[in-house]
Amino acid sequence: MTDPAAPRLLILASAQTYRLEPFLRAARKLGVVPVLGVDVPPAHARSTEATLGLDFRDVERSIAQAQGYAMRHRLQAVIPTDDAAVALAAHLSEALDLPHNSIEAAEAARDKHRMRQLFAQAGLPTPWFRLASSADDPTQLAAQVKYPCVLKPTCLAGSRGVIRADDPGQFVAAFARLMAILVKAGLKDALVEGYIPGIEVALEGLLTHGNLKVLALFDKPDPLEGPFFEETIYVTPSRLPPGTQAAIRTSAAAAARALGLREGPVHAELRINDGGVWILEIAGRSIGGLCSQTLRFGTDLSLEELILRQALGEEIESVQREGRAGGVMMIPIPSTAPSASLRAGPAAGTLVGVGGLEAAQAVPGIESIEITAKLNYPLTPLPEGDSYLGFIFARGETPDEVEAALRAAHRALHFEIAPELLLV
Repeated sequence: MTDPAAPRLLILASAQTYRLEPFLRAARKLGVVPVLGVDVPPAHARSTEATLGLDFRDVERSIAQAQGYAMRHRLQAVIPTDDAAVALAAHLSEALDLPHNSIEAAEAARDKHRMRQLFAQAGLPTPWFRLASSADDPTQLAAQVKYPCVLKPTCLAGSRGVIRADDPGQFVAAFARLMAILVKAGLKDALVEGYIPGIEVALEGLLTHGNLKVLALFDKPDPLEGPFFEETIYVTPSRLPPGTQAAIRTSAAAAARALGLREGPVHAELRINDGGVWILEIAGRSIGGLCSQTLRFGTDLSLEELILRQALGEEIESVQREGRAGGVMMIPIPSTAPSASLRAGPAAGTLVGVGGLEAAQAVPGIESIEITAKLNYPLTPLPEGDSYLGFIFARGETPDEVEAALRAAHRALHFEIAPELLLV
């Protein structure tokens, strides 16, 4: 039976997120009562003592539901688990008078165009950029922009819809493909910006009263040059020189200030080249997918435990990561379309079999392999898709060992994907 005096946290999660279960495990470990706020259509919204059915797009209704719940059970924080929940978490926290990032900051962290505007105003290195929509003539627009450039949705995550174009012909094809993605997602605006060359890294951090504590810096050893930007390997600690790592931290902290982010987890993507450190984007939430399993702190604390401890008002004095190197490979969904083609649509396929798991698991350094794609369900690669076949996790004495283990395990795996499968 739930202890009525136990602290309660409202944990917001969209229906398809990978991030919910790690937060629920952390809450149970800390003795916290998790109240699940699930994004569901109003017709299916059902609320209990442990669950609130919320429509994330209906802010006023969600506020009324949360306030009604808080009148019966005291809530101590609202935790967004993914991008879809970040803005609503700020609205609910303000209505419940709980610590939070401002609504403006939370919304800016979800809007890539607004983010670019604020970065430029703050004097951060920023490529040229402009807003576009389905109302624009792609041929005229293609004649006005500089190349290479990148087209992307203003508010989708996971590299979905992000496409590089190197000339007007590619731009027109990429524009048509992106607009189809936006229509399906119920969106209309796109960002067009200059392509930023260089190596890419990811930073995981925790903000307390505006001060950034870096939890991990991940190298991304596979080049991300387009035309699509599917991420694969993350390895920490970074192998970059200490001076470069310090510059990355400084840039991430400046980006958070530019948006007005002050509390809670942040996840930043950055590129480094001869022009310095460039912020691709910074999100007011923790790392996506199952990637947080790579991180352990202090005496075996998870990333989610750190986040919840801070949300409960605890001082996080030490965020020392464990001594060993760690890494994850997000197993990409292969595309049957030529990599140079921007005109082809998504390569439809169905996962019908997975082989080599025992051999992959036997690779020294591999901790676990989780296949998240479901058998006999359709797969859609980037840029239309937004998921992976699964995740490979490894640990070792050095980042090089970890990277080698991840690549070896991936080579051992075999995925049988049928181009079309009719189930009767």
